[in-house]
Formats: sequence, C-alpha cells, structure tokens
Amino acid sequence: MTKRIIVSGYKAHELGIFNEQHPGIAIIKKALTDQLLTLLDQGLEWVIVSGQLGVETWAIECVWELQEEYPQLQYAVITPFLDQQTNWNETKKEQYEQIIALADYTVSLTNKPYEAPWQFIEKNKFLLRNSDALLLVYDEENEGSPKFIKQMAEQLTETTDYELLTISADDLQLIAEDLQRDKWE
Repeated sequence: MTKRIIVSGYKAHELGIFNEQHPGIAIIKKALTDQLLTLLDQGLEWVIVSGQLGVETWAIECVWELQEEYPQLQYAVITPFLDQQTNWNETKKEQYEQIIALADYTVSLTNKPYEAPWQFIEKNKFLLRNSDALLLVYDEENEGSPKFIKQMAEQLTETTDYELLTISADDLQLIAEDLQRDKWE
C-alpha cells in the first residue's frame, strides 16, 4: 500500500516553461491528478516534495485541489538546504512561500544554506528512505535533473517493494490529445 509518495520531475526551465500560463502545465497537472486519484483509492496519505519549481510545485497545486474532496491528504516539503529560494524572482518566491505556509510538514535536511551537490544526494536518499513510492515526470529521451533520484529509486525497487511510477512524454501526449478532443466535443 502506498501511503507516502514522493512527487518529482523536471524543473520548469528544463521543460522550456517560463511562465504559469504555459499550456503544458495544465497537461502535467492533469497527469499528476489522475495518478494521485488512483493512489488515493489505494490509501495514499502523504505527498512529499523538495520544493523545486516545476513539477513539484504543480503537484502541490494538484494536492490543494484534491484536498477539497480528500481533506485527509497531506503534504510535506523537505528541502535539501535552507533558503533554496534565495535567487528566485519575487513571483516564484511568493509561490514557494505559500506552498511552505500551507504544508502539513516542512523541514530543511541540512539546516544550512547551499554548500555542494552532496545536499541533493542526501535529500534523495532521505526521501526514498521515508516513502513508499516515487511518482516521477520523466522521459528517457530528455535527460535532466530527475535522473539522479530515478536511478536511486530503480536500485531500491530491485531489493524492496518500493514502487517507481513514471509519467512519460507519451503519457503527456495522450492527455494533451484527450484534452484537445474534449474541447472540440
């Protein structure tokens, strides 16, 4: 039973998304919501993110919508280091601060500002150790930052009952086509 799931994937800029009006966001959020609904039927209680802009931010927006019907659904923001939003623009900082403010649980793992990549590695290890599954928006054809947590999760699935769920570019294409078809019907 999947009670605690990490949701991760590309950062917005890795997808070429530079504003919140981008049509791709609705497609990604639909894919995330569909997966989360399935997992809620299987006992999902917690969604865990590290607070990155992009897929993780949109996942929390999906959680907010789902909480209207599933008030028991909670989310945690577990950051790799303090003040990860320091160099973000004001709009992104406000969005991040709202996500932190409404979270059921927040913590910074290293309790210090960014020092080195080891903080991301430790964050991935901690998240995987403290969850039952990883839901990852990732496409093998488009390498990006999510490949590191994906590799760690794949190793975990070989020796445990850990689950790795992915939303691929093909999955997103199908949703885009469905949404387009719905618009015309």
